[in-house]
Amino acid sequence: MRALLSVLNVLGHLLMVFSVTYLLPIVCAILYRDGTLLTFVISLAACVAVGGALTLATRRYRRELKARDGFILVTLSWTLISAIATVPLMLHEQLSFTDAFFETMSGLTTTGATVMVGLDTVAPSINLWRHAINWLGGMGIIVLAVAILPMLGVGGMQLFRAEVPGPIKDAKLTARIADTAAVLWVIYLVLTLACILGLWLVGMSWFDAICHAFAALSLGGFSTRDASVGAFDSPAIEAVLIGFMVLAALNFATHFTVWRERSPRAYWRDAEARGVVIVLLASSLGCAFYLWWGEVYQDFLTALRHVSFNLVSIATDCGFVSTDYALWPTFVPFWMLFLSAITASSGSTGGGIKMIRTLILVRQSSRELTRLLHPALAAPVTVGGMAVPNRVVVAILGFIFLYFMSIVAMTFLLIFGGLDFISAFTAVIACINNAGPGLGVVGPATNYGGLTDFETWVLSVTMLLGRLEVFSLLILFTPQFWRK
Repeated sequence: MRALLSVLNVLGHLLMVFSVTYLLPIVCAILYRDGTLLTFVISLAACVAVGGALTLATRRYRRELKARDGFILVTLSWTLISAIATVPLMLHEQLSFTDAFFETMSGLTTTGATVMVGLDTVAPSINLWRHAINWLGGMGIIVLAVAILPMLGVGGMQLFRAEVPGPIKDAKLTARIADTAAVLWVIYLVLTLACILGLWLVGMSWFDAICHAFAALSLGGFSTRDASVGAFDSPAIEAVLIGFMVLAALNFATHFTVWRERSPRAYWRDAEARGVVIVLLASSLGCAFYLWWGEVYQDFLTALRHVSFNLVSIATDCGFVSTDYALWPTFVPFWMLFLSAITASSGSTGGGIKMIRTLILVRQSSRELTRLLHPALAAPVTVGGMAVPNRVVVAILGFIFLYFMSIVAMTFLLIFGGLDFISAFTAVIACINNAGPGLGVVGPATNYGGLTDFETWVLSVTMLLGRLEVFSLLILFTPQFWRK
């Protein structure tokens, strides 16, 4: 109980930090006079009140967190922040708590699935709010807090290990964890500003550029339009977004190395980055040729334009769409959903299994095949010239098992609730990989608004499960975790 109270104390601080986010839509509401000012002032006050109450009620239990406390805090943070972020959507958009929670959970987990319609006419401050939580969720509200909470006397390494994705948790860019978090945020901010400028230069308004840059760098996929990026019908806008979605899908530690060395060679030295680029290039060219050969498009360049944007978007787990790719031959959209599971790098804002795990499993499979012929072989699994410890390989195998069993369990729950198989299966794949659109009733031409409350809650949990990479959430349900 004392451990939980200590976690609640830190959570109170996190909510106080998160309340600063409301200043963005408040400023927007003043500038656009869209009638939401009072809504966001009330929302900010509620967030401060809850955070302050938690902080004051548990101040006696403030202490350095232990490793297991980080897992509790991460789960509670995503859940409670998503819950408190629903207030503007319920007050102004009249969404039910279920739908509002799905929307904010989708934003913070950078899934990009939405239940809202009429986005073209929604108040600008509401749209900015959705994209702001998208952007914060991209790097992780916990990593932001790691840079701030040490000033309050609360260490952050436990939170960082529980939050940062990928199988290698202990790699740090700087000597101190707070400095590491600050470096990651500076890189994230610089790339976001560059994306905003790029989108404005190719024809977006400043407002749309800010919102779509927030969604692109977070790989969150929210848009200000019901038709998503397809509403702009601009190859130039799509090209800019492709570039920044790929950058967001790469490990931010690699971006730091490139900046420090003042050379892009670090990208090619990174086996994971090479894998991401090769998979995206080969898949885009192959699927474009497939659609052109099948006469879906009359010329190859048109096919390449539509395939490259939508494939990169789904494969990197962003979720923007420019056309209804559900109308394409079935192979292509299912291949795109498959890529959503493996393409993004560890240490990026993407979801899924991650490219590094895929590379390690490929190497491990190759080693096992070789051992069938040479049983005495003792060669280690290597990625990028570095040996991967067997404990990491075993941990990845455990992760993959839980990942696929989670997909099976959630799919059966949705089918039990009455959803058809294609819609259920692809919705789970899209949500656990934090990719956004599925197929069927949750396809790119529709959204998740037609689901029942039961189905909506199942997918809300699935998004959280995917964002926390399965282990960080499921570990809370093991008896060993709660033993002293």
